[in-house]
Amino acid sequence: MSKTISIIGSGFSSLSAACYLAKAGHRVSVFEKNDTVGGRARQLVKDGFTFDIGPSWYWMPDIFEKFFNDFGKSTNDYYKLDKLSPAYKIFFSDEVITIGDHMDQICEEFERIETGSSKPLRKFIAQAQEHYDIAINKVVLKPGLSPLELVTKETVTRVDRFFKTISSEVRKNFKNPKLVSTLEFPVLFLGAKPSQTPSFYSFMNFADFGLGTWHPKGGMYEIIKAMKALAESLGVTIHTNSNVNKINVENGNAHSIIVNGKTIESDIILSGADYHHSESLLDKKHRQYSEAYWQKRTFAPSSLLFYVGFDKKLKDIEHHNLFFDTNFETHAENIYDDPKWPENPLFYVNFPSVTDESMAPKGCETGFFLIPIAPGLEDTPELREQYFDIIINRFENLTKQKVRDNILFKESFCVNDFVEEYNSYKGNAYGMANTLMQTAFLRPKLKSKKVDGLYFTGQLTVPGPGVPPSLISGKLVAELIEKNEK
Repeated sequence: MSKTISIIGSGFSSLSAACYLAKAGHRVSVFEKNDTVGGRARQLVKDGFTFDIGPSWYWMPDIFEKFFNDFGKSTNDYYKLDKLSPAYKIFFSDEVITIGDHMDQICEEFERIETGSSKPLRKFIAQAQEHYDIAINKVVLKPGLSPLELVTKETVTRVDRFFKTISSEVRKNFKNPKLVSTLEFPVLFLGAKPSQTPSFYSFMNFADFGLGTWHPKGGMYEIIKAMKALAESLGVTIHTNSNVNKINVENGNAHSIIVNGKTIESDIILSGADYHHSESLLDKKHRQYSEAYWQKRTFAPSSLLFYVGFDKKLKDIEHHNLFFDTNFETHAENIYDDPKWPENPLFYVNFPSVTDESMAPKGCETGFFLIPIAPGLEDTPELREQYFDIIINRFENLTKQKVRDNILFKESFCVNDFVEEYNSYKGNAYGMANTLMQTAFLRPKLKSKKVDGLYFTGQLTVPGPGVPPSLISGKLVAELIEKNEK
């Protein structure tokens, strides 16, 4: 039976759910508070420079392909994908590690750093591939309703890998600290320290070394444009500049939302907005989780971001660049254990114009700088400027070039903006971390336990942080709605 469904937010998970629900025959409307769709995956276009404001890594291409295949489409119908070669560079204080676009190249690089390391690397990635196959085809496709979802013949034989950590597995096989950092880096996408992330999540290492790093021509926002076009072709109505002020509940049922002061009646309400914010739209008695609950959760980092236009092409850089010339563990402690602004931050820089000339004017470079920080920190213009000086000085030293005088403009985005633009709890950038106690059925639920007809999707529920998991989250909640509401 066709239902009227209102979806709050237009990020990856919301657009994914909208497509699946519309395909099932429902009347779907999406309400986005900002003036463009995409949630955190928005775009800044300025003076001929194009920046992805949010996600900038395209990993797990199979997940994107499966999504579009579900609607008889392919990614090729909407955007062109290029595999990056090399995938990325990691700058240490005295050396640069270059990650190639296939395993033979990566093994050669590991051997250059530590003789004999390619053998345990191939074994580690083979195991990571097993984990990837189980995770993507079994575990993440479950709605997080019961611990029994994790019990399969594949997971039972690997139960110890949920209690060992990525850090312990990596350090058991690799001694060189640079190789350790290289292998621990991918789980940062899951929003937790490697020492707190189950070793089963090594499937991220296969996503990295096995499947490679890709770039949609025109930037990550091309995916959002593709999903918007698909949703609208399926009959979804999308409203921008439409701030949802309240979720109304009557006799235990969610029956309407208030958008810009106007009441919109609905049979079902689905929120892809920040979960904590979504529940704040309910009267207190209808909320599942208390403030104390949220305060005790381990959240993924926030970020200090800079979008910089350079008036020249830069040297000795790649599309993706990691700057690990300071202590990895100390920075992680400043995020998770003793939250504060890091004295010597790690940082990441994305130069999409290195491989995609459409992202910058001719002879120029588009630069996206990111420092991961603890959510909830003080955010002032003075702190932003202080940290830009820190990283641009280190960038110049490590790449052996002067760039400060070549900056045409820079824009910044930090904790206050995540709160203001996305109603993000404490200004987190990636949702809730995938630690052992925040995995699968232990995450906030897709369906409200207190209100009928109210559902949630996105990075704070299952499967977890990241763009591919958000696509899957939208599919999971759509399937749950179909199952429950028939």
